[in-house]
Amino acid sequence: MSRLNSFIRRVTAQRDCLDHAVSLIGDAPGSVLELGLGNGRTFDHLRKSMPGRDIYVFDRHVKAHPDCIPDEEHMIVGDFRETVPAAAAKMAAPALLAHCDIGSGDKELSLALARELGASLPALLQPGAIIVSDQPFHVKSWVALPLPEAVAPGRYHLYRQA
Repeated sequence: MSRLNSFIRRVTAQRDCLDHAVSLIGDAPGSVLELGLGNGRTFDHLRKSMPGRDIYVFDRHVKAHPDCIPDEEHMIVGDFRETVPAAAAKMAAPALLAHCDIGSGDKELSLALARELGASLPALLQPGAIIVSDQPFHVKSWVALPLPEAVAPGRYHLYRQA
């Protein structure tokens, strides 16, 4: 498969999983976490899919398109391992949805980051929260959910916090 086709499959799976997660949470109250701003595409998709929700965005540095950068109150810059555990004090409400786009291209480093975040991220989420991730997580309080039909197993991951 070409890198272009692989990219298209990845972002299509990402969009399908995010849309499914949005439908699962419906109108329930809660904020949103976006771990990995990147170019800002998924942040833009989430804010258009869920207008009016607080979306807290985490990234090491901001390199997104200017139209896809949250305001200072919602942009948390720094290493996930430091910023995620400290974020509860900044958030207005526990999150109902978390999107974790944390893959770096180095599979071992990405899996190690998921293990570390698995210890701190649940504290920012309310019961029933949906987690959408490009990396697998092994968190005792999370239950794996079925993926949308068009998404190949292992391409993306969905969980619900107990």
